[in-house]
Amino acid sequence: MRRKVMLTCAVTGNITTPEQTPHLPITPEQIANAAIDCAKAGAAIAHIHVRNPETGRPSMEIPLYREVMDRIRSSGTDVVINLTTGPGGRFVPSRDNPRQAAEGSTLIAPEARVAHIVELKPEIATLDMNTMWSGSGVVINAPWSITRMAELIYSVGTIPELEVFDSGDIALAKNLMQQGVLKGPCLFQVCMGIRWGFDWTPETLHYAKSIIPAGSPWAAFAIGRMEFPMLAQAWLLGGHVRVGLEDNIYLNKGELAVSNTVLVERAVRILREFGIETMTAAEARAELSQVGGWSR
Repeated sequence: MRRKVMLTCAVTGNITTPEQTPHLPITPEQIANAAIDCAKAGAAIAHIHVRNPETGRPSMEIPLYREVMDRIRSSGTDVVINLTTGPGGRFVPSRDNPRQAAEGSTLIAPEARVAHIVELKPEIATLDMNTMWSGSGVVINAPWSITRMAELIYSVGTIPELEVFDSGDIALAKNLMQQGVLKGPCLFQVCMGIRWGFDWTPETLHYAKSIIPAGSPWAAFAIGRMEFPMLAQAWLLGGHVRVGLEDNIYLNKGELAVSNTVLVERAVRILREFGIETMTAAEARAELSQVGGWSR
């Protein structure tokens, strides 16, 4: 029997803007409905950020996360909920005094970045391993901050999904596993095509896969036009997959995707051309039961 794969849909993200596409889910109802529809179309996991319903800007407000989760869970549609912890890690240095934060800085304490995880206890929480230049600022994830966030994530029975953007991130994850901060085997998500990180090529993904600790389940995605080519490559190398408007807003060149659902449907069609089916949420939980710290 050929293996099934876990398909994650990243429904709104932190970077994609309403100005780029009118189809981006903004309100808790829209985000929840997107996750529900994607689960019906074949996604086992919904990766969730929240937005200010009035402005469309990224938010970290716990009531917004709670409403999204409540709407999903009351819908009768089963999907594994994966909440981000990425916001709160950006520092924009002032041109006049680089020691001072300029407009756009969001850097906060690790406890604040995972407050919604501790309170709402999703099944998965992302845990970014990267420190890298991003746009006009630096994303900073200091080892001590990652350590504290991991401690709090594990404390409520949630497992971290380690988002890695370059080879050094995987090296850091290995070091934290050796220290016992991260409980192996860990769940890895290889993020490709983000500037100054992993390139979106088959050779790069093959290298990334080769240095992920043996026995660790992993997935990969690429942003933009390489979303679907790298989906196929991830499956060919034994990984799981991800699509969504967080990563790519186009269905075809010049044609906006009208929903997350159409991206999931295309992913399912591509996988079925290989003879592969996507996991249900229940099957994904069984797969995740091998991950260190999983207690659901």
